[in-house]
Amino acid sequence: MRNIKLTIAYDGTDFGGWQVQPNAITVQQLLENRLEEMFRQKVKLVASGRTDAGVHALGQVANFKADTKIDIEKLPIAINSHLNNDIRVFSAEEVDEEFNSRFSAKKKTYKYQIYNSRIMNPFLSRYAYQVPYNMDYSKIEDIRKILLGEHDFKAFMSSGSDVKTTVRTIYAVDYKLKGKLLEVEITGNGFLYNMIRIIIGTLVEVCSGKRDVECFRRAIETGNREELGPTAKACGLFLKEVMYSN
Repeated sequence: MRNIKLTIAYDGTDFGGWQVQPNAITVQQLLENRLEEMFRQKVKLVASGRTDAGVHALGQVANFKADTKIDIEKLPIAINSHLNNDIRVFSAEEVDEEFNSRFSAKKKTYKYQIYNSRIMNPFLSRYAYQVPYNMDYSKIEDIRKILLGEHDFKAFMSSGSDVKTTVRTIYAVDYKLKGKLLEVEITGNGFLYNMIRIIIGTLVEVCSGKRDVECFRRAIETGNREELGPTAKACGLFLKEVMYSN
């Protein structure tokens, strides 16, 4: 059996997320179906993490084991030839038997896009969250300073998640403005359910004057979800990169 690692990009708009579900079309389902057609055997993809309905990926990583002699370099083209245009496998490589896309991951970077305008750009409507009122971007630097480091992010998690610990480390919070498009990138050793979208929803409220920046600090200290803003829409979120070395 060979252990094969895939790097995958997808537009999540029309999918019910990554994970196979009984009542929705998912990215995992379509990829596994294609791999099983090719290899004529059952295939189980293990992803670096699940993405929710409407969330996109620029660099999702998944691995699977299969009994095959296929040329690894030709694998992406063979997979892509029978996939929808909104999923693409960019690369494939054979990895050690012990490699696991989820448990071997050291860091992840997510990108979130905000389009700050009263009129939405139709070419970004699937890939950015529209904020129609003015934002003070200088406040992001204060938010960044509070979030960096190891903290208990219990308040930044939506209900329905079963995790052993809510302590996470954020290594970087970067942002850039491209005209009316604000891009925020957050790198950490892992993220809780909806953590990025709650951070962004709160960032929008702070930058628009609806909340004070110290709400981030109070939420970390108290674990109180009510200190924070709403969960931002899925459409602006991208899993950008998964890193497997420190």
